[in-house]
Amino acid sequence: MNNPYASYRQNAVSTARPGELTLMLYSGALGFVREAAQHIEQKNMESAHRAILRAQDIVLYLSDTLNTEYEVGQNLALLYDYLYRRLVEANVKKSAEILAEVLELLGGLREAWEQALKTASTAAV
Repeated sequence: MNNPYASYRQNAVSTARPGELTLMLYSGALGFVREAAQHIEQKNMESAHRAILRAQDIVLYLSDTLNTEYEVGQNLALLYDYLYRRLVEANVKKSAEILAEVLELLGGLREAWEQALKTASTAAV
């Protein structure tokens, strides 16, 4: 049976422009980090592990798609590497504190990206 929500999500992803897709990826990573922190609080370590792995996958994808010919790409690569290592550490230690740090950094990246998209769309008009 088809899930209408899954179909909607698939359509949203497949029709998104690259900048919008990056924003979706940041939002997804934030959601998985929040989910992992909740699972840790609830002592559900297997679910926390799975949520952290999904956040790690998103960070790796973001890193793999960078253009490191430019300084901003190189700086983001370093930041994504840091985020990935912190997620690994949070997973090993099952640390909500480390996840809070990752959440703050990812939130800042998402906010900056969202503002950049708004600025670019305003400039294009």
